[in-house]
Amino acid sequence: MITGIKGTRRIRRATAVAVTSGAMLATGALTAAPAQAVTAPSIVAKGGYVMNNSSGSSLYTKAADTKRSTGSTTKIMTAKVVLAQSNLNLDSKVTIAKEYSDYVVRNNASQAHLIVGDKVTVRQLLYGLMLPSGCDAAYALADKYGTGSTRAQRVANFIGKMNTAAKNLGLKNTHFDSFDGIGNGSNYSTPRDLTKIASSAMKSSTFRTIVKTKSYSAKTITKTGSTRTMAPWTNTNGLLSSYSGTIGVKTGSGPEAKYCLVFAATRNGKTVIGTVLASTSIPQRESDAKKLLTYGFARLG
Repeated sequence: MITGIKGTRRIRRATAVAVTSGAMLATGALTAAPAQAVTAPSIVAKGGYVMNNSSGSSLYTKAADTKRSTGSTTKIMTAKVVLAQSNLNLDSKVTIAKEYSDYVVRNNASQAHLIVGDKVTVRQLLYGLMLPSGCDAAYALADKYGTGSTRAQRVANFIGKMNTAAKNLGLKNTHFDSFDGIGNGSNYSTPRDLTKIASSAMKSSTFRTIVKTKSYSAKTITKTGSTRTMAPWTNTNGLLSSYSGTIGVKTGSGPEAKYCLVFAATRNGKTVIGTVLASTSIPQRESDAKKLLTYGFARLG
């Protein structure tokens, strides 16, 4: 069942009519004319949520608080945690470990095709995380910014930071057990919670710059010290090329998650941000998101 909140606006008109004949003044009473009601759209995705980014007020809900697998939209929180690190140096270099590469092969996961032994900056890893949805980049970041004497400890610590960040945002229906969305049965969120995570992440200018970028070419340092120009990373968010005003945010997919999209767009100085979870295909999640964005802007007027 789709729950839509229909917006109605009242236009009040004051009309003053001066009748010169006989020097009489007729003043029209205040009249109320209902504006065209905006009809809430029907979407295929099982869950959806849209809000006014500036006020946080809800504009649309469909199973907005139902917990679902989030796929790679999880990486929004991965990036948020990295960008929240104290004394963050985006130019700090990370050496790509064989385990990061083995991990994506083992899981048949989306990847940035990072080369073992290359030195890659944190900034580049964030682009590799958010554009091609690189699970290898996610692993590298979790390994760098987690605390512990072993890789497993560092990764577990980083995931703990993701959960702490969710708690700090007051989110009750979100839990992470992975740094990239390849969960172990306990990686979930809701359309409302994911939208709030994305809205919080968008406060970072670095995050905003990354998620609105359509393509990015990283120059990494090889084992021998030479420069490697990586094949360009293309943003998986098709809305950037097909919906005017789109400024982000992140796609996600998986056997359980189906097709997900966290989206944001700005028009006439107003930003609408939202999420669709468990749509049926890439074109369908984009169609769902476009409907919700257009509806959101109509609600805002």
